[in-house]
Amino acid sequence: MGLSIAQARIIENTIKESIRNKFRTYDPESKNMPFHYRLLGKDRMALYSFIQSVNTTFGTSIFEPVAEVLSKDHFVDAQKQFRVGNHISSAAQTEIQQIMNSLSNGHDPNTDAEIERIRRAVDQGEINTMRTTNVDLYVKDSMDSVHLFDLKTAKPNIGNFKDCKRTLLEWKAIYLLEHPKVDVHAYIAIPYNPYEPGPYQRWTLRGMFDLKNELMIADEFWDFLGGLGTYNDLLNCFERAGIELRPEIDDYFIKFNR
Repeated sequence: MGLSIAQARIIENTIKESIRNKFRTYDPESKNMPFHYRLLGKDRMALYSFIQSVNTTFGTSIFEPVAEVLSKDHFVDAQKQFRVGNHISSAAQTEIQQIMNSLSNGHDPNTDAEIERIRRAVDQGEINTMRTTNVDLYVKDSMDSVHLFDLKTAKPNIGNFKDCKRTLLEWKAIYLLEHPKVDVHAYIAIPYNPYEPGPYQRWTLRGMFDLKNELMIADEFWDFLGGLGTYNDLLNCFERAGIELRPEIDDYFIKFNR
């Protein structure tokens, strides 16, 4: 299946516009690095700094818009930075805390059991207001199943995994309060495998996440959104965009040597 010509064009334009916008707003954090400049050159140091800056915003400026574009042709609804809501029942909060305690004590995660526990508690007790992060990507399929994605960097900070797991559980509880009959799923999505051609080192996530049902990596994620072959087509889009941008990138950074 993969990408249509129209989708590929939109995605390439999204990538190029994101980089060009970064050029317009980029301001190097370090104004003077005399040793580095003399050893490596100002243009190379500026490029290095620029790449670091791009990496920090890659998710919101490129991956999320691209994921939304891919999803719109394959799902009934698709939205980036989706506001899941801000109300949750006290019983669901208690249930989530008990799930987290159980996982911390070494019990295996099980999304089927966890969602049923939350579903039973979702409208019990007081209804509390809480702040939670937006869902990076929300999609609803033709069967009305809802999928909520938290996009992470290729090597997430291991210290945040508990918070990530809690967020996934809270998203489900908040969404189910308003849509109690819906089949809802929540995932950690990692856009590419930095260990390729070897397998992703999932051991860092084991014990807190149900890896088969709460984690999508590289082609698992992109092909889920756009169909089989989407991941490879997407890499080609990035390559074509990069080739077109290369002269602009060279011209932009050569000025740092003046």
